[in-house]
Amino acid sequence: MSQRRFRAPNSLRDRSSLLGVTPPASGRSSPYDHHPEFTAQRYVDDLEGQNDEQLEGLSAKVKLLKDITIGIGNEVRESTVQLSQMNDAFAETSGILAGTFRRMNNMAERQGCRWLWYILFLVMVFWFFIVVWWFRR
Repeated sequence: MSQRRFRAPNSLRDRSSLLGVTPPASGRSSPYDHHPEFTAQRYVDDLEGQNDEQLEGLSAKVKLLKDITIGIGNEVRESTVQLSQMNDAFAETSGILAGTFRRMNNMAERQGCRWLWYILFLVMVFWFFIVVWWFRR
């Protein structure tokens, strides 16, 4: 048995030429669904509404990123100022310590070997107090 197939002309196969633009099914029903001009307009309105929602979401994300960037910039400026102040403080402390070490060396040279005995005496006294404290616990 042979089967015959009906072949429609190309103009009948093309749905868009027959029905116009067919929007995707949205699940809503309307009495105007059957009229192509109302359906196309509703489809365009839906797309424009979606675009507006996505545009609002993007603008909120851009604003958030801008706020974060401004916050990072402020933090960097404040950190730079604090680091500069710390650098100045360390430089000043380094100068003070260098001067103290220089004066201590001058004193040691003038006193000869006596300062070594003073330091040794202080270490022994300190050690004595630690040992006594340890055994009294």
